[in-house]
Amino acid sequence: MKKFLLGFGLFLLMTACSTAVSKPETVNDTAVTASTEMIARTLPENIDAEGHRGTRGLKPENTLPAFETALDLGVDTLELDLHYTSDGVVVLWHDDKIEKDKCRLDPDSDVEAPDPDSLIKWGDALMISQLTLEQLKAYQCDRNPDEDTFPDQDNAPTALAGSNYRPVALAELFDFVQAYSQSEEKSEAQRANAAQVQFNIETKRKPDNPKAISDGFDGQNPGPFELEILRLVDEYGLEDRVIIQSFDFRSIWAIRSVNDTIRLAALSRQAGSADLPEIAAKGANIWSPKYSTLTEPLVSKAHKLGLQVVPWTVNDPDDMRAMLEMGVDGIISDRPDILLGLK
Repeated sequence: MKKFLLGFGLFLLMTACSTAVSKPETVNDTAVTASTEMIARTLPENIDAEGHRGTRGLKPENTLPAFETALDLGVDTLELDLHYTSDGVVVLWHDDKIEKDKCRLDPDSDVEAPDPDSLIKWGDALMISQLTLEQLKAYQCDRNPDEDTFPDQDNAPTALAGSNYRPVALAELFDFVQAYSQSEEKSEAQRANAAQVQFNIETKRKPDNPKAISDGFDGQNPGPFELEILRLVDEYGLEDRVIIQSFDFRSIWAIRSVNDTIRLAALSRQAGSADLPEIAAKGANIWSPKYSTLTEPLVSKAHKLGLQVVPWTVNDPDDMRAMLEMGVDGIISDRPDILLGLK
């Protein structure tokens, strides 16, 4: 309890400080920070509804407002991406770099950090692995990089996270979810769901780009990045609520070598080329292929090997129904609002 109260207090302090520095470009000062209503679920209860990068279709990805919105809606699992800063902090972000189509440098920040909007060619200076957590906090990542794909995404403040669209540490997300589960701003059902919500966290290692994480990983043993993830999961007592996934199987097999109980998910871009027997034999619990490459025979094959099947990233209702007809165990979606209310 002492740890939670300390974490809760730190979270409120960080949120207050970060939202006081600046506001997103399009947010009106008079905007109402109302909670999103929980979806009246029609999706079968046995299907794992995962909010991709929080709720990328509704809020800027991998930000606290995106995860708050996902919790408001009632997702079963928060799906997110992890990188590793130059000062050894596990942070939420998808891309290797801070990109100007998603992030802007806060003009009021007194922290020295490269400006993605400038004409300077920064090279690797904008890579997450080359920036400290303090430098990452100098960015507001409240821009929509693809308005045609995500026309419903907005950067209005939310009830708890406010206008904090800055990159956050994994520990901050864990604290935020704990705080949400006890917040009087949320309904009893929303609080109860947050208290048991799962976390599907992706390590963003790349075999062809060691600079992406840059922690000296040898390809077999867990690197400092994996070890810090495991330490945080243990510290917060969340092992039974966490799945660790990756396209770089070296990362999840390294984790399995030191932890034989945490759930692991193998990500695939081409379902037909996945070596399902090997994935199962090496200790994965879940197989997550790109949905458009998945077939019913492959779902059946995975199930016979003891693997659950959770495809990504499914946003169209007809595609969602097709996945359910194939017998998948869950769906990762940018639009969990549509998924949860699927008819």
